Amino acid sequence: MNKNELVMNTGWMSVLALAGALLAGCSNTPNRAPVEDRVAAQKSPTVAVAPVPAVVEAAKPLPGAENSGKPGYYTVKTGDTLIRIGLENGQNWKDLVKWNAIENPNIIEVGQVLRVVPPGVDPNAASSKPITTAKVETKPLEPKPAASAASGAASTPAPAATPAPAPPPVAREGDDDVNWAWPAAGPVIAPFDEGKVKGLVFAGKAGDPVLAAADGRVVYAGSGLRGYGNLVILKHNNTYLTAYAHNQTLLVKEDQSVRRGQKIAEMGSTDADGVKLHFEIRRQGKPVDPARLLPPR
Repeated sequence: MNKNELVMNTGWMSVLALAGALLAGCSNTPNRAPVEDRVAAQKSPTVAVAPVPAVVEAAKPLPGAENSGKPGYYTVKTGDTLIRIGLENGQNWKDLVKWNAIENPNIIEVGQVLRVVPPGVDPNAASSKPITTAKVETKPLEPKPAASAASGAASTPAPAATPAPAPPPVAREGDDDVNWAWPAAGPVIAPFDEGKVKGLVFAGKAGDPVLAAADGRVVYAGSGLRGYGNLVILKHNNTYLTAYAHNQTLLVKEDQSVRRGQKIAEMGSTDADGVKLHFEIRRQGKPVDPARLLPPR
């Protein structure tokens, strides 16, 4: 080996030795995990703060909510229908539709507030009227034939005049003067009990006539009120409604005018445990004892 080759080999060996020393020094330096970076990431607001939820739109108030609790208004409860609300408040359900601008009578919402008195009527004045029984009076008996004349001379008794039937009084708005009649000929088998029986229950046979208790107008005829079966509701004036339930056949239609004593249905057992007539008189929507208003039999 000549001198030049020796110098070159010595240089390469020096380079290699230096590289080995550097590698040895690096191997003695401990590896450090990026702890600082993870801590910083944990402290970073972009990681710690949860996503902001979307803003929930406020629920839209139900129709008439501003009138809740006011006299003359009714808040719809679960199970209510316009027919039931009308009956409970002494109104025609069709009037409720008109007064409250209801688009679909089959859809009302729980919590919705409905006007149940005519526009322009003071509900405080209407609700404060006391129930009066002044009109409930027994009618005098028809006059008996004249007694025989004295001294044995028999006189021919004058025949009892058959009074012409008085025309029923014209129903006036808010009037308590209604000429009532019994709605069925059968016996009463259940008297009025405000907590249980909201009217009178009459016995009878299927097909027996059911009669209008007074002049009025049919505001409902159908089977849409649970517990009443085939039902007729008559409105007599702004004070009184009558209801006739469980019929097998209805003989009148809504908006039809009827007269006192007119046959409006036939007795049946729809939605009942037997043939019967359930009869109600409601004063401003509240059930009253019909026995206090009907004439003596």
